[in-house]
Amino acid sequence: MARFSDKVVLITGALGGIGAATVQWIARGGARLALTDLGKTAADVPAAITAGAAESAFWPADLSQQAEVDALFASVLAHYGRIDVLINVAGFDHDSGVPLEKVTLERLHKNLDTNLTTCFLCCQAAAKIMKEQKGGVIVNMSSLTWRGSPMQFSYSASKGGVYALTRSLALALGRDGIRVNAVAPALIEVESITKTVPLAMWEQIRKGIGGGYPLGRIGRPDEVGAAIAFLASEEASFITGQILEVSGGARL
Repeated sequence: MARFSDKVVLITGALGGIGAATVQWIARGGARLALTDLGKTAADVPAAITAGAAESAFWPADLSQQAEVDALFASVLAHYGRIDVLINVAGFDHDSGVPLEKVTLERLHKNLDTNLTTCFLCCQAAAKIMKEQKGGVIVNMSSLTWRGSPMQFSYSASKGGVYALTRSLALALGRDGIRVNAVAPALIEVESITKTVPLAMWEQIRKGIGGGYPLGRIGRPDEVGAAIAFLASEEASFITGQILEVSGGARL
């Protein structure tokens, strides 16, 4: 039997670098996919990333807005009748490299909304459904910056919040048959980074940071997707409340 056969899997941030890689891993397992991303449409979903899925459907949503989260989960339920797995990939760092004295309240709120509020609202909506189903799996996206970062103040705070939220949910929902874990990647080569900095600067970042990791390189989106797929699968049936660092050994 395929890894996610007959499972309805909702993936947020599905069309970003890590999101698309995660979709590919889950699709290969035969899942019934429910995908969402901000400012995208079903026409933006590449057929290649959903290959192998039993079915795939897409809904756009701003997950920082309660009404849009409620509408998304209602739509997925109306379409599929259940939600077995929620994978929260949606997020972005709006403050990378900004010195402490220049972090504004507006930027703080933006990063908290993008990374923590979205995760919280989706977990809250999923938990209600999964408790009625007496089972389910949630995988959240944290970051290695949950340990702290000297140049990512609001982002690290938001991702540390995701870590604490994940552990709290695992404690609260375990008796309902719901597992909750998170992944925490180090630097990953995604287009949201590579296309926003000059090529020469990116090469410096890639070699400088990656060269400092024990494995001597930065990560790939498919490597994060593989970790997420593992935590979402029955292979991780006795794992909950954990944060799996996909980091090449960084900060050991």
